[in-house]
Amino acid sequence: MTKPPIRLLVVDDSAYNRRNIADVFATYPEVEVVGKAADGEEALRLASLLKPDVITLDLEMPRMDGFTFLRILMSRQPTPVIVVSSYSQKENVFKALELGALDFVAKPAAQISPDATDLREQILEKVLLVRQLRSNFTPPPMSRRQVSGHFGFESKTAFPDSASMRAASPYLAPKHVIAIASSTGGPSALLEIFGKISLTATAGIVVAQHMPDKFTRTFAERLDKRGAVRTTEAVDGDRLGKLTGFVCPGRHCMEVHVHGVELRIRVGAPKLPDDRYVPSADRLLKSVAAACGARAVGVILTGMGDDGVEGARAIRDAGGLVIAESQETAVVFGMPGAAVRAGIPQKVLPLGEIAEYLATL
Repeated sequence: MTKPPIRLLVVDDSAYNRRNIADVFATYPEVEVVGKAADGEEALRLASLLKPDVITLDLEMPRMDGFTFLRILMSRQPTPVIVVSSYSQKENVFKALELGALDFVAKPAAQISPDATDLREQILEKVLLVRQLRSNFTPPPMSRRQVSGHFGFESKTAFPDSASMRAASPYLAPKHVIAIASSTGGPSALLEIFGKISLTATAGIVVAQHMPDKFTRTFAERLDKRGAVRTTEAVDGDRLGKLTGFVCPGRHCMEVHVHGVELRIRVGAPKLPDDRYVPSADRLLKSVAAACGARAVGVILTGMGDDGVEGARAIRDAGGLVIAESQETAVVFGMPGAAVRAGIPQKVLPLGEIAEYLATL
Protein backbone atom coordinates (compact mmCIF):
# COMPACT_ATOMS: atom_id res chain seq x y z
CA MET A 1 0.00 0.00 0.00
CA THR A 2 1.32 3.46 -0.92
CA LYS A 3 2.29 5.57 2.08
CA PRO A 4 0.59 8.97 2.42
CA PRO A 5 2.86 11.90 1.55
CA ILE A 6 4.94 13.63 4.21
CA ARG A 7 3.10 16.78 5.23
CA LEU A 8 5.49 19.77 5.27
CA LEU A 9 5.04 23.24 6.75
CA VAL A 10 7.52 25.86 5.46
CA VAL A 11 8.36 28.72 7.87
CA ASP A 12 10.44 31.65 6.61
CA ASP A 13 9.91 35.41 6.68
CA SER A 14 11.11 35.65 3.06
CA ALA A 15 8.40 34.94 0.49
CA TYR A 16 11.19 34.23 -1.99
CA ASN A 17 12.65 31.52 0.26
CA ARG A 18 9.24 30.04 1.04
CA ARG A 19 8.55 29.68 -2.67
CA ASN A 20 11.96 28.16 -3.44
CA ILE A 21 11.76 25.65 -0.59
CA ALA A 22 8.28 24.61 -1.69
CA ASP A 23 9.54 24.27 -5.26
CA VAL A 24 12.10 21.68 -4.08
CA PHE A 25 9.21 19.24 -3.60
CA ALA A 26 7.16 20.13 -6.69
CA THR A 27 8.22 16.93 -8.49
CA TYR A 28 8.27 14.69 -5.41
CA PRO A 29 4.84 13.19 -4.63
CA GLU A 30 6.33 11.80 -1.39
CA VAL A 31 6.09 15.30 0.11
CA GLU A 32 3.08 17.62 0.24
CA VAL A 33 3.62 21.26 1.25
CA VAL A 34 0.50 21.84 3.35
CA GLY A 35 1.26 25.39 4.48
CA LYS A 36 3.64 28.34 4.56
CA ALA A 37 4.18 30.81 7.41
CA ALA A 38 6.06 34.11 7.58
CA ASP A 39 6.68 34.22 11.36
CA GLY A 40 6.49 32.10 14.49
CA GLU A 41 2.97 33.17 15.48
CA GLU A 42 1.52 32.17 12.13
CA ALA A 43 3.59 28.97 12.20
CA LEU A 44 2.18 27.94 15.59
CA ARG A 45 -1.36 28.52 14.36
CA LEU A 46 -0.78 26.51 11.18
CA ALA A 47 1.05 23.72 13.04
CA SER A 48 -1.92 23.32 15.36
CA LEU A 49 -4.41 23.41 12.47
CA LEU A 50 -2.55 21.34 9.86
CA LYS A 51 -0.62 18.84 12.04
CA PRO A 52 2.41 18.67 9.70
CA ASP A 53 4.82 15.73 9.82
CA VAL A 54 7.84 18.03 9.54
CA ILE A 55 8.62 21.76 9.53
CA THR A 56 11.42 23.70 7.84
CA LEU A 57 12.29 26.73 9.95
CA ASP A 58 14.13 30.00 9.50
CA LEU A 59 15.33 31.30 12.89
CA GLU A 60 15.38 35.06 12.29
CA MET A 61 11.79 36.22 11.88
CA PRO A 62 9.65 39.19 13.00
CA ARG A 63 6.95 39.05 15.71
CA MET A 64 8.01 35.62 17.02
CA ASP A 65 11.49 34.28 16.25
CA GLY A 66 12.44 30.67 15.65
CA PHE A 67 13.68 30.05 19.19
CA THR A 68 10.41 31.09 20.82
CA PHE A 69 8.51 29.09 18.22
CA LEU A 70 10.60 25.98 18.99
CA ARG A 71 10.11 26.29 22.76
CA ILE A 72 6.34 26.54 22.43
CA LEU A 73 6.03 23.93 19.68
CA MET A 74 8.04 21.29 21.55
CA SER A 75 6.03 21.81 24.73
CA ARG A 76 2.65 21.66 22.96
CA GLN A 77 3.09 19.53 19.87
CA PRO A 78 6.52 17.90 19.41
CA THR A 79 7.22 17.88 15.67
CA PRO A 80 10.42 17.23 13.69
CA VAL A 81 11.95 20.58 12.69
CA ILE A 82 14.68 21.11 10.08
CA VAL A 83 16.40 24.47 10.60
CA VAL A 84 17.45 26.26 7.39
CA SER A 85 20.05 28.80 8.49
CA SER A 86 22.99 30.71 7.04
CA TYR A 87 26.65 29.82 7.69
CA SER A 88 26.98 33.00 9.74
CA GLN A 89 24.46 31.77 12.34
CA LYS A 90 26.39 28.79 13.72
CA GLU A 91 25.63 29.52 17.39
CA ASN A 92 21.93 29.95 16.59
CA VAL A 93 21.84 26.58 14.87
CA PHE A 94 23.12 24.80 17.97
CA LYS A 95 20.74 26.71 20.22
CA ALA A 96 17.92 25.47 18.00
CA LEU A 97 19.18 21.88 18.19
CA GLU A 98 19.28 22.14 21.98
CA LEU A 99 15.69 23.35 21.91
CA GLY A 100 14.60 20.25 20.04
CA ALA A 101 15.21 20.84 16.32
CA LEU A 102 15.99 17.56 14.58
CA ASP A 103 18.67 18.72 12.13
CA PHE A 104 19.80 21.68 10.05
CA VAL A 105 20.70 22.70 6.53
CA ALA A 106 23.25 25.49 6.08
CA LYS A 107 22.64 28.02 3.32
CA PRO A 108 25.52 30.17 2.01
CA ALA A 109 23.41 33.35 1.82
CA ALA A 110 20.17 34.79 3.18
CA GLN A 111 18.31 33.98 -0.05
CA ILE A 112 17.90 30.42 -1.34
CA SER A 113 18.63 30.45 -5.05
CA PRO A 114 16.67 28.14 -7.36
CA ASP A 115 20.08 27.20 -8.80
CA ALA A 116 21.48 26.05 -5.43
CA THR A 117 21.27 22.37 -6.36
CA ASP A 118 23.31 21.02 -3.45
CA LEU A 119 21.31 23.00 -0.89
CA ARG A 120 18.00 21.92 -2.42
CA GLU A 121 19.11 18.28 -2.36
CA GLN A 122 20.06 18.59 1.32
CA ILE A 123 16.64 20.04 2.18
CA LEU A 124 14.96 17.18 0.32
CA GLU A 125 17.12 14.56 2.05
CA LYS A 126 16.44 15.95 5.52
CA VAL A 127 12.69 16.14 4.97
CA LEU A 128 12.52 12.61 3.56
CA LEU A 129 14.43 11.47 6.66
CA VAL A 130 11.18 11.85 8.61
CA ARG A 131 10.16 8.43 7.31
CA GLN A 132 12.98 6.88 9.36
CA LEU A 133 12.24 8.57 12.67
CA ARG A 134 10.89 6.57 15.55
CA SER A 135 7.11 6.78 15.55
CA ASN A 136 6.84 8.52 18.93
CA PHE A 137 9.12 11.45 18.07
CA THR A 138 9.97 13.63 21.05
CA PRO A 139 12.78 16.16 21.43
CA PRO A 140 15.79 14.96 23.44
CA PRO A 141 15.57 15.19 27.25
CA MET A 142 17.81 18.27 27.38
CA SER A 143 15.44 20.10 25.07
CA ARG A 144 12.40 19.20 27.13
CA ARG A 145 14.05 20.79 30.16
CA GLN A 146 14.75 23.97 28.23
CA VAL A 147 11.25 24.53 26.88
CA SER A 148 10.05 25.38 30.39
CA GLY A 149 11.32 28.93 30.28
CA HIS A 150 15.00 29.84 30.00
CA PHE A 151 17.34 28.74 27.28
CA GLY A 152 20.23 27.52 29.43
CA PHE A 153 22.42 27.36 26.34
CA GLU A 154 25.70 27.83 28.12
CA SER A 155 26.90 25.10 30.37
CA LYS A 156 25.23 24.69 33.74
CA THR A 157 28.02 22.33 34.62
CA ALA A 158 28.39 20.79 38.04
CA PHE A 159 32.07 21.71 37.88
CA PRO A 160 32.12 25.52 38.18
CA ASP A 161 35.90 25.66 38.48
CA SER A 162 36.57 23.01 35.87
CA ALA A 163 38.11 25.40 33.31
CA SER A 164 40.92 26.49 35.63
CA MET A 165 41.39 22.98 37.00
CA ARG A 166 41.62 21.54 33.50
CA ALA A 167 44.15 24.17 32.42
CA ALA A 168 46.39 23.24 35.34
CA SER A 169 46.22 19.48 34.69
CA PRO A 170 49.37 17.79 33.32
CA TYR A 171 49.12 15.51 30.29
CA LEU A 172 48.11 12.00 31.28
CA ALA A 173 47.54 9.08 28.92
CA PRO A 174 43.91 7.93 28.91
CA LYS A 175 43.05 4.59 30.46
CA HIS A 176 40.30 4.18 27.85
CA VAL A 177 39.63 5.83 24.52
CA ILE A 178 35.95 6.37 23.71
CA ALA A 179 35.28 6.64 19.97
CA ILE A 180 31.79 7.92 19.17
CA ALA A 181 29.93 7.72 15.85
CA SER A 182 26.83 9.88 15.36
CA SER A 183 24.77 11.64 12.74
CA THR A 184 21.16 12.91 12.78
CA GLY A 185 20.18 13.64 16.38
CA GLY A 186 23.81 13.31 17.45
CA PRO A 187 24.55 16.86 18.67
CA SER A 188 21.99 16.71 21.49
CA ALA A 189 23.02 13.16 22.39
CA LEU A 190 26.69 14.15 22.55
CA LEU A 191 25.91 17.17 24.71
CA GLU A 192 24.18 14.87 27.19
CA ILE A 193 27.12 12.45 27.27
CA PHE A 194 29.78 15.15 27.65
CA GLY A 195 27.73 16.78 30.39
CA LYS A 196 27.87 13.62 32.51
CA ILE A 197 31.64 13.10 32.47
CA SER A 198 33.34 14.42 35.59
CA LEU A 199 36.86 15.54 36.48
CA THR A 200 37.54 12.10 37.98
CA ALA A 201 37.14 10.35 34.62
CA THR A 202 40.23 8.81 33.01
CA ALA A 203 39.12 8.44 29.39
CA GLY A 204 39.83 10.44 26.24
CA ILE A 205 37.08 10.92 23.65
CA VAL A 206 37.10 11.20 19.86
CA VAL A 207 33.97 11.97 17.86
CA ALA A 208 32.97 11.50 14.23
CA GLN A 209 29.75 13.52 13.89
CA HIS A 210 28.38 13.96 10.38
CA MET A 211 28.25 17.76 10.12
CA PRO A 212 29.24 20.52 7.64
CA ASP A 213 32.83 21.71 7.97
CA LYS A 214 31.99 25.27 8.99
CA PHE A 215 30.07 24.04 12.06
CA THR A 216 32.30 21.45 13.74
CA ARG A 217 34.52 23.99 15.53
CA THR A 218 31.52 25.77 17.05
CA PHE A 219 30.04 22.43 18.07
CA ALA A 220 33.30 21.38 19.75
CA GLU A 221 33.26 24.65 21.70
CA ARG A 222 29.75 23.86 22.95
CA LEU A 223 30.85 20.40 24.06
CA ASP A 224 33.82 21.98 25.86
CA LYS A 225 31.45 24.19 27.85
CA ARG A 226 29.22 21.27 28.76
CA GLY A 227 31.42 19.63 31.38
CA ALA A 228 34.87 18.44 32.36
CA VAL A 229 36.30 17.23 29.04
CA ARG A 230 38.70 19.66 27.29
CA THR A 231 37.15 19.51 23.85
CA THR A 232 38.28 21.09 20.59
CA GLU A 233 37.98 20.57 16.87
CA ALA A 234 40.88 18.23 16.10
CA VAL A 235 44.10 19.45 14.51
CA ASP A 236 46.66 17.11 13.02
CA GLY A 237 49.18 16.11 15.72
CA ASP A 238 46.96 16.75 18.76
CA ARG A 239 47.75 14.58 21.80
CA LEU A 240 44.86 12.47 23.05
CA GLY A 241 45.05 12.36 26.82
CA LYS A 242 42.89 11.87 29.87
CA LEU A 243 39.84 14.16 29.83
CA THR A 244 40.59 15.45 26.34
CA GLY A 245 38.04 15.32 23.55
CA PHE A 246 38.35 15.90 19.81
CA VAL A 247 35.67 16.42 17.18
CA CYS A 248 36.62 15.46 13.63
CA PRO A 249 36.51 18.54 11.36
CA GLY A 250 33.84 18.45 8.68
CA ARG A 251 34.99 17.28 5.23
CA HIS A 252 37.96 15.51 6.83
CA CYS A 253 38.69 12.10 8.32
CA MET A 254 40.36 11.58 11.69
CA GLU A 255 42.42 8.72 13.07
CA VAL A 256 44.16 7.89 16.36
CA HIS A 257 47.74 6.57 16.22
CA VAL A 258 50.43 5.53 18.71
CA HIS A 259 53.34 8.01 18.74
CA GLY A 260 56.00 6.80 21.15
CA VAL A 261 54.25 6.62 24.52
CA GLU A 262 51.50 9.00 23.44
CA LEU A 263 48.32 8.77 21.43
CA ARG A 264 48.16 11.33 18.63
CA ILE A 265 45.40 12.53 16.32
CA ARG A 266 45.84 12.43 12.55
CA VAL A 267 43.52 14.72 10.58
CA GLY A 268 43.15 15.29 6.87
CA ALA A 269 44.50 12.00 5.57
CA PRO A 270 43.42 11.41 1.96
CA LYS A 271 40.00 9.92 1.37
CA LEU A 272 40.33 6.16 1.05
CA PRO A 273 38.27 3.93 -1.25
CA ASP A 274 36.51 2.45 1.80
CA ASP A 275 35.45 5.88 3.13
CA ARG A 276 31.74 5.96 2.30
CA TYR A 277 31.22 8.92 4.60
CA VAL A 278 33.37 11.93 5.44
CA PRO A 279 33.92 12.24 8.38
CA SER A 280 34.18 8.44 8.49
CA ALA A 281 33.21 6.81 11.77
CA ASP A 282 34.39 3.44 10.46
CA ARG A 283 37.86 4.82 9.83
CA LEU A 284 38.06 6.50 13.24
CA LEU A 285 36.88 3.44 15.15
CA LYS A 286 39.22 1.11 13.23
CA SER A 287 42.18 3.33 14.12
CA VAL A 288 41.19 3.34 17.80
CA ALA A 289 40.92 -0.46 17.74
CA ALA A 290 44.44 -0.72 16.29
CA ALA A 291 45.96 1.84 18.68
CA CYS A 292 44.17 0.92 21.91
CA GLY A 293 43.05 -2.71 21.72
CA ALA A 294 41.13 -3.70 24.85
CA ARG A 295 41.20 -0.08 26.07
CA ALA A 296 38.97 0.97 23.16
CA VAL A 297 35.28 1.74 23.68
CA GLY A 298 33.15 2.23 20.56
CA VAL A 299 29.81 4.00 20.85
CA ILE A 300 27.30 4.20 18.00
CA LEU A 301 24.60 6.81 18.51
CA THR A 302 21.60 7.94 16.51
CA GLY A 303 22.01 8.50 12.77
CA MET A 304 21.14 7.44 9.23
CA GLY A 305 22.95 4.67 7.38
CA ASP A 306 25.46 2.21 8.81
CA ASP A 307 28.65 4.23 9.33
CA GLY A 308 30.58 2.84 12.30
CA VAL A 309 29.55 -0.82 11.98
CA GLU A 310 32.85 -2.08 10.57
CA GLY A 311 34.82 0.12 12.96
CA ALA A 312 32.80 -1.26 15.87
CA ARG A 313 33.55 -4.78 14.64
CA ALA A 314 37.27 -3.97 14.70
CA ILE A 315 37.02 -2.70 18.29
CA ARG A 316 35.21 -5.81 19.43
CA ASP A 317 37.73 -8.08 17.62
CA ALA A 318 40.54 -6.19 19.38
CA GLY A 319 39.03 -6.98 22.79
CA GLY A 320 37.35 -3.63 23.33
CA LEU A 321 33.77 -2.77 24.25
CA VAL A 322 31.04 -1.67 21.83
CA ILE A 323 27.87 0.13 22.94
CA ALA A 324 24.93 0.98 20.68
CA GLU A 325 22.12 3.39 21.49
CA SER A 326 18.81 1.57 21.81
CA GLN A 327 15.80 2.20 19.60
CA GLU A 328 14.05 3.57 22.68
CA THR A 329 16.02 6.85 22.52
CA ALA A 330 17.74 6.93 19.10
CA VAL A 331 16.08 9.61 16.99
CA VAL A 332 17.09 7.59 13.92
CA PHE A 333 17.94 3.95 14.59
CA GLY A 334 19.87 3.50 11.33
CA MET A 335 23.49 3.46 12.55
CA PRO A 336 22.96 1.73 15.92
CA GLY A 337 20.36 -0.59 14.37
CA ALA A 338 22.83 -1.74 11.71
CA ALA A 339 25.36 -2.60 14.44
CA VAL A 340 22.73 -4.45 16.47
CA ARG A 341 21.58 -6.46 13.43
CA ALA A 342 25.22 -7.42 12.82
CA GLY A 343 25.44 -8.72 16.40
CA ILE A 344 28.40 -6.50 17.30
CA PRO A 345 27.57 -4.46 20.46
CA GLN A 346 28.04 -6.06 23.86
CA LYS A 347 25.67 -3.44 25.29
CA VAL A 348 22.55 -1.81 23.79
CA LEU A 349 21.46 1.00 26.10
CA PRO A 350 19.23 4.08 26.08
CA LEU A 351 21.13 7.34 25.83
CA GLY A 352 20.94 8.23 29.53
CA GLU A 353 22.44 4.90 30.55
CA ILE A 354 25.20 5.24 27.95
CA ALA A 355 26.11 8.63 29.40
CA GLU A 356 26.12 7.24 32.94
CA TYR A 357 28.21 4.22 31.95
CA LEU A 358 30.84 6.28 30.11
CA ALA A 359 31.04 8.63 33.10
CA THR A 360 32.29 5.73 35.23
CA LEU A 361 35.22 4.81 32.96
